[in-house]
Amino acid sequence: MCGLLGYLLSDNSSGKMASSEVLSNMLSTITHRGPDGSGGWCDELVGLAHARLAIVDLSDAGHQPMPSACDRYMIAFNGEIYNHRKLRRKLEQQGQAPEWRGHSDTETLLACFAVWGVEKTLKATVGMFAIALWDKRKKVLTLARDRFGGKPLYWGWNNGA
Repeated sequence: MCGLLGYLLSDNSSGKMASSEVLSNMLSTITHRGPDGSGGWCDELVGLAHARLAIVDLSDAGHQPMPSACDRYMIAFNGEIYNHRKLRRKLEQQGQAPEWRGHSDTETLLACFAVWGVEKTLKATVGMFAIALWDKRKKVLTLARDRFGGKPLYWGWNNGA
């Protein structure tokens, strides 16, 4: 089972910046969840990390956190999208598919978010999942999980500490 984690600093975090060292320390606590690789990414406000158990795309093209082809989004994803091939075909038929780097359902999700937006993509998605999606342009973090809660997603708030 994969694992994902991250943190978001508020705009008023008094000069604090996301730290790859903090993210790395956090990631070390969940590496047992993903024997097929792990990675982290951060910018000035957010840090995302992922421990990977490869299921759909066993190649390095499925490495996470993963950026969207348009570079607007960054995702850490745990789960499986059962209809991801159908979603890919729909994007291709609409002439809106990116040049695919691999065969992962994570890449499919990112392409759908870029074309259809978050809400429409989540409504079209069938599977079990937990997602942390960072919109670099709007500076919005979206956390989502499947309708039945097949994959856990926990979050907390720390008042500026």
